[in-house]
Amino acid sequence: MTPPWPYPRWIAHRGAGKLAPENTLAAFRVGAGHGYRMFECDVKLSRDGVPFLMHDATLERTTNATQALGPGASPTGGDHGWEALARLDAGGWHSRQYAGEPLPTLENIARFCRANGHCLNIEIKPTPGLEEATGRMVGEHAARLWQGQVPPLLSSFQPSALAGAQATAPQLPRALLLDTLWDGWLDTARQLGCVAIVCNHKLWDAALVRRTHAEGWRALSYTVNDEEAAQRLIALGTDGIITDRVDLFAPAG
Repeated sequence: MTPPWPYPRWIAHRGAGKLAPENTLAAFRVGAGHGYRMFECDVKLSRDGVPFLMHDATLERTTNATQALGPGASPTGGDHGWEALARLDAGGWHSRQYAGEPLPTLENIARFCRANGHCLNIEIKPTPGLEEATGRMVGEHAARLWQGQVPPLLSSFQPSALAGAQATAPQLPRALLLDTLWDGWLDTARQLGCVAIVCNHKLWDAALVRRTHAEGWRALSYTVNDEEAAQRLIALGTDGIITDRVDLFAPAG
């Protein structure tokens, strides 16, 4: 029997997709302003072990690191301590409106979600080579930060990251992210004690949804930005839709 599912169907990707700078508190506020009650974000570790929000392994696309850190500085986010990362502008690349928006820590996001009754999907996005360590630290922090609350759903494309989270916070729900149906994914999800599979939305068909539900798992999709794709997934009986288009989809249910 599939266990109860505490999360809404609609999930705002990286806070509010593209309407605000991704993976910032500003993006979360914009998504909440459109009625979203669940958010997805990417979390990695600073050099000194602080979990913070960022998608890319490198800093250039979504911060002013090239200017702020000086010539010769490593472009890799995980190579810098939190004191340096906290000074970066993570909003100016998006628009002048958000210039000066800082990178948030996982603790910042937890405080926002708890205060507003929002749910969270944390994608563990390790700096290459730090998969298990990142999973362990994210699990440890998430278990502490959400104690007594609806827990965050921890997801990753990296099984070793999920294994790290499983080791330090076995009580937190886990989901395997898939961009292809690689050999052994089903057994891996079982071994990791997953409660959900999060697929590239194009992978879902009726047979895969049935197979996933037969395992007692939920079926979630990324990143769904048009009405036709969303309606197909709803008709298939999937359970969650991650979208950039918080301005297009009303997040009821």
